[in-house]
Amino acid sequence: MNPALGRLLVIAPHPDDEVLGCGGTIARMAAQGAEVHVAVVTRGSPPAFTEEMTERVRSEAKAAHACLGVQQAHWLDLPAAQIAETPHATLNRALLTLLRDVVPDTLLIPFVGDVHMDHQLIFLSSLVAARPTQSQYPRTIMAYETVSETNWNAPYVTPSFVPNVFIDIASTLDRKLEAASMFASQIRDFPHERSIETLRALAIVRGTAAHLRAAEAFVLLRNVI
Repeated sequence: MNPALGRLLVIAPHPDDEVLGCGGTIARMAAQGAEVHVAVVTRGSPPAFTEEMTERVRSEAKAAHACLGVQQAHWLDLPAAQIAETPHATLNRALLTLLRDVVPDTLLIPFVGDVHMDHQLIFLSSLVAARPTQSQYPRTIMAYETVSETNWNAPYVTPSFVPNVFIDIASTLDRKLEAASMFASQIRDFPHERSIETLRALAIVRGTAAHLRAAEAFVLLRNVI
């Protein structure tokens, strides 16, 4: 178990969010012997998504998880792009059950200021599920950034992503980019944000903020020592 983060659980609203936001961290922690779990909260369903599209993305996610060293993936199968229409208690219960099953030491979640409503509501329900009034709860919670979601918020109107934790991924950046490239249905050509070039550039920018060659950035929400 990695002494810094312990058992790690990454909550992804949709397949590929976990790789875009913290794929380098996942790969680094797994390589150092940590138990890493990924939970994909939603699943695409007709008419917005065909079954073929959904299965293709899930297959891509499984390949990416294997590349990064994820020990176990959890598929919650709530409706994609319809979390706002899903009873809040249903989302809370799904995430609470997940946390009780995994018992993570560290929880990585999407940022509340992301433009996608799924991300915002999953952020809130993650905090509900991780309340410290329980006998077991994540001691550390951090929010990650997702290109094409976090960067498209409205400045000064919605919360801005101002990171205060930087995880060195110089040794695992190439592994992150390899995993991202496995999402052939999602990755786009540069200068689209969801491009390999953009992910590399962001890692370099975040790294130089902490005098590192490459990093992933997070907003620390809770750290109980």
